[in-house]
Amino acid sequence: MGVVEDSREDGLDLSVWGKYSLLYGLTYPLLFHLLDAAAVMGELWDRYLTPAQRRVISRGLGLTSAAARREAMFLAGSHDIGKAGRFQMCEPGAWAQVSDELRADAGPWRLLRHERASMHTSVELLADLGYRLGGNTSPAVRAAQILGAHHGRYLQCDVRGAARAERVRLDLGGPLWQDLRRRYLAQIRYLTGAGTPPSRVSAEAAVLLSGLIIVADRLVSQPHEWMRRAMAPASGALDHWISTRRPASADAEEGWAAAAAVVTASGLERVDLPSVPFTQAHPHTSGPNRLQASVIAQLEPAVKEQGTGILVVTDSTGTGKTITGQEAARIFNSHCGTRGMAVLQPTTAIADAAYDTLVAYVAAHRPERAAVSLVHGHSWNSAAYPDKRLLEAAGQLTLDEYFDAQQDAAGRPEHRVTVPDPFLRGWDRALLAQFTVATIDQALMAVLPVRYSALRMLALSGRTVILDEIHVATPYMRRLTARLLHWLAALGTPVVLLSATLAPPAARELVHAYLAGAGLRPGQLDGLETDVPYPGWLFAAARDGAVTRIDPAQAAAHATATRRWLTVRHQPVTAARLGAAGRTVADGERLHHIAAQIRPVLAHGGCGIVVCATVADAQDTFRYLTSMPWPRPPEELVLLHARFPSHQREAVTRRVRAQLGPAGMRPERLVVITTSLLDMSLDIDCDLMISDLASLARLLQRAGRLWRFERLWQEEDAYRRRRPDWILARGPQLTVLDPVVDGHTELPHWWGRGEPAFELNAAAHLLAHPPAHDLDLPVQLPGLLETAGTRIPDTLADMHTAYQAELRAHEHLGQEQAVPPPARTGSLADLYRRPTTAGTAPTREGSRPRRLLACYRQPDGSLHLDPAGTLALPDSPRLSAPAIRTILERTLDVPEDWLADAAPAQLPESWRQHALLADLTLLIHDAAAPAPVRFGRHFLHLDPHLGLIHDEAPA
Repeated sequence: MGVVEDSREDGLDLSVWGKYSLLYGLTYPLLFHLLDAAAVMGELWDRYLTPAQRRVISRGLGLTSAAARREAMFLAGSHDIGKAGRFQMCEPGAWAQVSDELRADAGPWRLLRHERASMHTSVELLADLGYRLGGNTSPAVRAAQILGAHHGRYLQCDVRGAARAERVRLDLGGPLWQDLRRRYLAQIRYLTGAGTPPSRVSAEAAVLLSGLIIVADRLVSQPHEWMRRAMAPASGALDHWISTRRPASADAEEGWAAAAAVVTASGLERVDLPSVPFTQAHPHTSGPNRLQASVIAQLEPAVKEQGTGILVVTDSTGTGKTITGQEAARIFNSHCGTRGMAVLQPTTAIADAAYDTLVAYVAAHRPERAAVSLVHGHSWNSAAYPDKRLLEAAGQLTLDEYFDAQQDAAGRPEHRVTVPDPFLRGWDRALLAQFTVATIDQALMAVLPVRYSALRMLALSGRTVILDEIHVATPYMRRLTARLLHWLAALGTPVVLLSATLAPPAARELVHAYLAGAGLRPGQLDGLETDVPYPGWLFAAARDGAVTRIDPAQAAAHATATRRWLTVRHQPVTAARLGAAGRTVADGERLHHIAAQIRPVLAHGGCGIVVCATVADAQDTFRYLTSMPWPRPPEELVLLHARFPSHQREAVTRRVRAQLGPAGMRPERLVVITTSLLDMSLDIDCDLMISDLASLARLLQRAGRLWRFERLWQEEDAYRRRRPDWILARGPQLTVLDPVVDGHTELPHWWGRGEPAFELNAAAHLLAHPPAHDLDLPVQLPGLLETAGTRIPDTLADMHTAYQAELRAHEHLGQEQAVPPPARTGSLADLYRRPTTAGTAPTREGSRPRRLLACYRQPDGSLHLDPAGTLALPDSPRLSAPAIRTILERTLDVPEDWLADAAPAQLPESWRQHALLADLTLLIHDAAAPAPVRFGRHFLHLDPHLGLIHDEAPA
């Protein structure tokens, strides 16, 4: 029989199942599942893929756009062909419904995972359809690997071994099964209209196609989709194909769900934000500043003429780099065939703040619908996601709940146009939203051998990617970032780098990595001048590396407009822990100098920030200041660090952002004691700042919070004095506390391995000569950074040599961990060497943190989440979403080695079945007398006011 006859009723055996529900006793024909995926792929091509992504795939296949679309549909429709084999026996109830002829032809087949079976069997079948079969890069092999990767892993395809035709026939059933698989693929190719096989399959096209197939498979595998169709199946392939592609009737009750409706319900469809005036898109401004205006005036014609590329923006903190990035994204998207933006931040706290900013920006355009997602390890705590997401993580939704997926009984915000649809709330699907804020770790996993890395690459491409605070990246992370930029350039993705203190060598490395990915050869890169003006910007075109810079007059005007003076005072101190309560602090101690600086604030008003090197130092500082003998409301002294439970830390962070933000009700008096948590991207203003010693770049970042809104407030129509007179008389001042012993910097042993010792010593040396600096910002900033990086005093020469060796080691490690660039990818399995998981992906140096949950044992032996015993540890066969959130909000991250000697967690049984709860470690206190709990040599105690207190027994 031919494909036409096979498409009719009773043309093909439909007893082979692709989906099965034991609970409901439903089976769904494999062929129908494959055709569903093919139809949805067509919709994704039309409505999710951007023109830029379509160009990459078409060029990578050597086909026209229309032919590439049909080829993508065919590959999506072939992804589960390996289920026509031993897989059928894994569910006895479904196997019993397979036809007698096929059951009799099973033979001694080998048990293979169905995705590997799809890859093995498709090699010969694709070759029969005209795909060139040869080495690792031949179209037949790469297409087969794409099919095998639909569960997130690229597999090695051995065409002379396990994928050899004779071996496949032995492993995957008798001739009836082989013939059925051939006829299924022929039918899919016939119905999708795929004709000429691709002449090649580039690595870039393969990655995007793999990601698309993963999305298509997941969409059609949603129980509320396929179960509906299983209840009223079609009679033949053609009948099903027509029904699947026909637009769903608005008044249909439980009829066929068309592919278009599936994609619409997912929220994946791309939208164009309406064009609005600058002040509507950025309502807290009176118009673009000089730098933003130069980007609008100069970048747009450059991009219009030269196409996509990389933009690097350097400017002082608090001068509107976020807005500059958003305007650049608008320009790129208008002329490069991209849609939306992904904003990547270095930490979760900064990402949370950036999410609010992006939501406001998107909402200001008043779109009908435009999802904005937040993606990081704690995004479950964000208002971006309703409580159903927590149930989805455990697979706890029933069929009725799937059918009702748009509703949310918990009452979390469903009405905003920026809230992601249910499909986009999935833990590894949220990156697919058109507008995304994520930690940079989520993006770096796209260039690490992590399962579903192709899905991440698909999600990042097709829009403008903005990397904020890029100077924070360590040498290790910068190498991974460089590899990410290489891939993004190869995928035609525009990139924006934002930084206040990016060193010129780092900027050059990242720009060159992007241009190399775009196809420029080393000889072309060597001659490029990629130094970025400060303040200012540089655009390098992907096409030929042509550079466009900010007009020097505009840069000078912007520097003048944003000019401010700042005093940085170097203060030698003696570092000492507070120890027991009531200890007398000696003159010259760190705590003594902090108290002296804070006394005027407590006496006369003002808002100050004390930034401590460690959580332990922050806790000591808070304890000492609260013991000082003068009356004050307790809310005027705030402790904020990363080792508070999530709900407590989030509440304090939002309070600080609200009170010290540009439009907040500024308090008469407030002192915030914190760590590096508030270093970057938090839009707050303080009157004075005290900081423990840090690298020069980090100190300058912190200084950006000093008098941050002075110019803004002075420009207000009804300007009112927001600073006390004594502060206005003194001006903005940053005091840096340098721990010294015998006149030389000596870092306390409890600081551990934070920033490199050389960077801290270099900063101390620079600030001590002379001991006070009146800085003219932003004019002097480049010179300061260059001095700290190049003028090494003789006393630090040996330390600098060791520092450089450590940097090279970390750079090498980053290079080794990353997947190869597209041009050096032979077998697609090269992208999955040394496989890892999202939970253990080495996106940063060092071990991954562990999550801790404090609980309290009551006299009756029961465990509660609070000492009073009012919140029992939730435990039931089906945990409710509020219960899951209650647990997660009380967790906190700690270094892995603190819990290395922890006994296996005695978690409730229901927690062991939940993806977000199964890895928790319980910190069990005695409710009657909470005391430190010992884990090996580490003692941990959760104090309600100080957060987690850590002490260490002597080694």
